[in-house]
Amino acid sequence: MPERDEFSFLPAQAADLGRELPPVERVRLTLADGRTLSGLRWGAAPPAVTLLHGAGLNAHTWDTTLLHLGVPALALDLPGHGDSSWRDDAAYVARVLAPDVITALEQWTTGPQVLVGHSLGGLTAAAVAASRPDLVSRLAIVDITPGVDPSAGPAQIRAFFAGPTDWSSREELVERALSFGLGGSPEAAARGVFLNSRVRPDGRVEWKHHFAHLAAAAANAGADPTTPDAVKAVLSATGWDDLGGVTAPVTLVRGERGFVTKTDAEELARRVPGADVRVLSTGHNAQEEDPESLARLIRPLLTTP
Repeated sequence: MPERDEFSFLPAQAADLGRELPPVERVRLTLADGRTLSGLRWGAAPPAVTLLHGAGLNAHTWDTTLLHLGVPALALDLPGHGDSSWRDDAAYVARVLAPDVITALEQWTTGPQVLVGHSLGGLTAAAVAASRPDLVSRLAIVDITPGVDPSAGPAQIRAFFAGPTDWSSREELVERALSFGLGGSPEAAARGVFLNSRVRPDGRVEWKHHFAHLAAAAANAGADPTTPDAVKAVLSATGWDDLGGVTAPVTLVRGERGFVTKTDAEELARRVPGADVRVLSTGHNAQEEDPESLARLIRPLLTTP
């Protein structure tokens, strides 16, 4: 039996959906400071859409959405996540991450993108669109606004990350995710854990993303892992300035059971005149809970002037 790799799940996912699996490849570039930025390129043609994941996730969170969407795409691993390098300063906030995304767009795309961002990726996408309008034709943000209360939904994510820094097996991680109500079905959780973890030379398993290690370090130092920390910084109100500077059309996709409340969405609509607000019957991770409906909302953005 061939050894499992990051692309092993895709043929079965495509077959289950009755979709054709396009070529998918891992791409990497070296940034000016020596760090690596990585992502997944879907299809042989230049990307029509670029997608940015949320904190603690990686480019594979978009796999099923992109199978439904069926267009050439670029899904990035944000710094500190997936196969991209961690930041020594642990500054995982939108305006710090945006320059790396801009470098990726300049390197791997040939025209303005429909830029889709979930959670941390959504705030980062807004910072990119505000600073480089020539690279972004439309902006879609999924279940995030700068006004989201960091003591609400995100506290669950912080508590989940604030566990041990390594594990004896991926099965342990799957059990932990399911015990927190995360990951969806056991099959989906197993896939997510495989794609978001790595086996160290000593045989122990650890999360790929830096957030888990930062949360564990804070807990081990005696800090309360449920208090606002890096996640609160991610939700900084400076995001409103970025959104206010976006000239491209803006779409907000809110999960009914997600982090963005109806009041949050109304505030975005007030601050960003003309923003289109859509609602899906999902929680925070709409791209994993209902990827088909999310793809259905993204598709018209690719063709609407």
